[in-house]
Amino acid sequence: MRSGFIAIIGRPNVGKSTFLNSIVGEKIAAVSPKPQTTRNRLLGVRNSGEGEGGQLVFIDTPGIHKPHTKMHKKMVDIAFAALQGIDLILLMVDAASEFGAGDRFVLEAIKKAGLPVVLAINKVDLVRKGRILPLIELYHREFPFAAIVPISAMLGDGVDDLERELVEALPEGKPIFAEDVITDQPERSLAAEIVREKVFIHTHEEVPYSSAVFIDAWEEFEDLNRIDIAATILVDRASQKGIVIGRGGQMLKRIGTEARKELEQILNVKIYLELWVKVKEGWRENDGILRDLGIE
Repeated sequence: MRSGFIAIIGRPNVGKSTFLNSIVGEKIAAVSPKPQTTRNRLLGVRNSGEGEGGQLVFIDTPGIHKPHTKMHKKMVDIAFAALQGIDLILLMVDAASEFGAGDRFVLEAIKKAGLPVVLAINKVDLVRKGRILPLIELYHREFPFAAIVPISAMLGDGVDDLERELVEALPEGKPIFAEDVITDQPERSLAAEIVREKVFIHTHEEVPYSSAVFIDAWEEFEDLNRIDIAATILVDRASQKGIVIGRGGQMLKRIGTEARKELEQILNVKIYLELWVKVKEGWRENDGILRDLGIE
């Protein structure tokens, strides 16, 4: 069989996390229509059939962008660090976006890595068919990709074709993880990600990017098939706290209800979720907080 580590690289909001959730078959990464949703390195495992199949170990990374805070700089550092010790790069681009300086910056970084690269042109369902071939030709001129595959991660179109190309590009080897492993992310981290995802989806402007989630308490009751979770949503300013709580607490209730229902579905247990909102000015520049969030 074939096996290896695959770093998913790309600019913000190209659909890397949506693809990872799709190919793994479980929700392990937060997704939202807003860019820069992913902040940490996430690992997902796909066992691709038997015989000529293989084990694909994906490393999802934050979108590569021009950083404006210490947190964003560390996020970009995490993305580039993922290019070390891997076997294959999966570059993902947005079919609806024009090729620009940011795309060229990512390509130059990939060239320096000296690894085989598969290109996935995502969101093809959002553009006219006549745009795809010129885009393939453009990228073909820019870099000798091992394969170029148009996909829609949201709809699942082309994902099977991409999976076959990725398996073919990996070296021969034994499985890296047991067959039943799909991620190395602890359930506590997943819970924090799901809550943060709901904040991203339901708040606007600077609030999603100024918020973080910490799990304060986690207690399991096996006889009741229930997990009690207490979590804090951290924001940068008092005005943002009011937005997250909402009038009469309605926004916080909406965030909590949606997060609880999704966690119950993922973990297959009853969830009691208690949310608090706290203000910590300048937390995105605080090394200690960023380290606690795994952004380092």
